[in-house]
Amino acid sequence: MARNDLQGTLDLLVLKTLAQVPELHGYGIVLHIQRASRDILQVEEGSLYPALHRMELSGWLSSEWVASEGKRRARFYKLTAPGRKQLDAAEQSWEQLMIGVQAMRSFA
Repeated sequence: MARNDLQGTLDLLVLKTLAQVPELHGYGIVLHIQRASRDILQVEEGSLYPALHRMELSGWLSSEWVASEGKRRARFYKLTAPGRKQLDAAEQSWEQLMIGVQAMRSFA
């Protein structure tokens, strides 16, 4: 597994979220991850925003400032074509990790 660190896991969660819900602002991403995982996974906004910025610089996400409820501006993120490729690679890597963990469970 090329990226087995926590940063890679956060990337996977964000990319997967934006594949499921095409446009979300940062707090919406946090809520989706929490709800979709049945409150098992919780992402701190302090970790999320640097990750979103890094993924945008990598070309995996695009963003746009939009007036939201109450006329407040929020930055909405979208998955790009390179982001979808990265998601596919991250999911394959995650599957390989899970196969390795399962193999270790049966190792005597």
